[in-house]
Amino acid sequence: MHSIVGEIVASESKSMQLVLSTSEIKLLEVYAAELLKWNRKINLTAITEEKEVAIKHFIDSLALLPFINQNDYLLDIGSGAGLPVIPLKICASGTRMVSVDAVAKKIKFQKHIIRLLKLDNIEAIHTRVEDLYTHQRLFSVITSRAFSKLDNFVSLAAPLIADNGVMIAMKGAQAEEEMTESDNSLSRDGFVITATHRYVLPMGMGERMLTFIKRQ
Repeated sequence: MHSIVGEIVASESKSMQLVLSTSEIKLLEVYAAELLKWNRKINLTAITEEKEVAIKHFIDSLALLPFINQNDYLLDIGSGAGLPVIPLKICASGTRMVSVDAVAKKIKFQKHIIRLLKLDNIEAIHTRVEDLYTHQRLFSVITSRAFSKLDNFVSLAAPLIADNGVMIAMKGAQAEEEMTESDNSLSRDGFVITATHRYVLPMGMGERMLTFIKRQ
């Protein structure tokens, strides 16, 4: 028997042509319950209804799933309570992932979830993204969800992206405007928007857009 979160994720993921196993949905249910429990004590998310957690957090995060493969090395910048990185990790367990956030309590929560769900090959690091520059790690996919303006995201991610890597910015309704504003600074930095993917969240919970950026 699934919870409200599990039922919504199970039905809506099917309509997105995503195949989630019963065990993956179960892990997402545990994650949702812990997120809401911790959120009563420390502010992790403004979203506090189960239905909204299922759609605005989980379904939105899983929109990235078709664009990630097992050989990728993924970095999620400004991941907050672990979004999109933890839902992605649950459903793409073979992909190596790193999550960074500058807020200690959010990384503490992520580490708790990683232990609780027994997730492998994922690191949650309390740091500013600039502090990763000296680690000499390069990522094939770098993502961020409503983290900062597009040009700022690209300039922060640029030193960490592998040669053929892709940056994927997860944006809301303001995406088109940001793309227009950022176009000149992106090309000046040697990057170009290669594609966009627009989607609508279920139950009238808003429009979203993935913006794909690569080196020219």
